[in-house]
Amino acid sequence: MGSVLSDGTIKRLVEEQRIRIDPWDPSLVQPASVDLRLGNSFRVFHNHRASAIDLREPPRNLTEHVTVPDDRAFVIHPGEFVLGVTVERVELPDDIVARIEGKSSLGRLGLIVHATAGFVDPGFAGTLTLEIHNLTRIPIKLYPSLPIAQLSFMHLDRPAEIPYGSPELGSHYHGQVEATESRYGLPT
Repeated sequence: MGSVLSDGTIKRLVEEQRIRIDPWDPSLVQPASVDLRLGNSFRVFHNHRASAIDLREPPRNLTEHVTVPDDRAFVIHPGEFVLGVTVERVELPDDIVARIEGKSSLGRLGLIVHATAGFVDPGFAGTLTLEIHNLTRIPIKLYPSLPIAQLSFMHLDRPAEIPYGSPELGSHYHGQVEATESRYGLPT
């Protein structure tokens, strides 16, 4: 993989519409990333719906969709894990990948915004689902539109032969709009 793209390169690629971020706010560009804001769509887990998560037969309907008004807080309790979504819809060309990372200032408060799904494939289009975990013993109030994560970009050595979203891949999350629960084990 190539090197991480700088602020000037990110701005140029967005202006050229090779990378699409909607809504686009140039003030969110950092030296080597773009800040992403928290949307108002969440998926809350209901532990009573399954005795265990069996990866050979993953449970369905393990989460409930919750939409929070823009002026209200969403409270994530100690040890709780929820799925959230970015305000921004991101679209990548077939020769660029991205990594989503938490903001260090939030990590220092005990808030993790991605547990494992930090990689965004070339060809992806949609909002990004966040895996949010409160590591503290204190509830944390989250508000829609606040900066929650950052996205960095890298060039591939050559365009992907079969980018994410291609029909033969059966890309489960292509085009997602709200926080999307796991589709692990579903047919492609």
